[in-house]
Amino acid sequence: MIGYIRFADRLSAWFGKAFAWLIVLMSVGTGYEVFVRYVLNAPTAWALDVSFIMYGTLFMMGGAYTLSRGGHVRGDFLYRQWQPRTQAKVDFVLYLLFFFPGVLALIFSGWKYAARSWQYGEVSVNSPAGVPIYQFKTVIVAAGILLFVQGIAQVFRCIIAMRTNRWLEAEKDVQETEDLLMQQAAKGEGDHPT
Repeated sequence: MIGYIRFADRLSAWFGKAFAWLIVLMSVGTGYEVFVRYVLNAPTAWALDVSFIMYGTLFMMGGAYTLSRGGHVRGDFLYRQWQPRTQAKVDFVLYLLFFFPGVLALIFSGWKYAARSWQYGEVSVNSPAGVPIYQFKTVIVAAGILLFVQGIAQVFRCIIAMRTNRWLEAEKDVQETEDLLMQQAAKGEGDHPT
């Protein structure tokens, strides 16, 4: 189980980090659009659609990575008070009752949706540029598959926590800037003599 968990975590992290680069492309594209619109008075017909597509892709493809790192929003005012074993039991049931049926629905309905879109070469109706969006519809299926793979790893985490009363954490990779600053402040590294 631990081997599968590590595999799924690494797979989710790879996709999440790879698609995170879309933020750079979105920033460049938005900057370009602002420049040509307000400086050159020549707005593009495609910028809004492309930014929506990139943001949606980033959001969808980062879901499994966020799940692997425990980053999804959770109403945990009661949950955090429980022992890991109890948390794992609740999570296990919720994964089986809600997560997997929802993800399977995402995969199968997304497959039909994407297949139809590819058949007729769907383009965006929101802009005069007619930006192709059929490839974007495929992201729905890919994101669902990644979530399914990571969901199995999360169920394995639950099983381990039910046995050991301890959560198996994901490997460390990135940290929030605020966390790093707090660690530096606690160590006294942030102080500079004047």
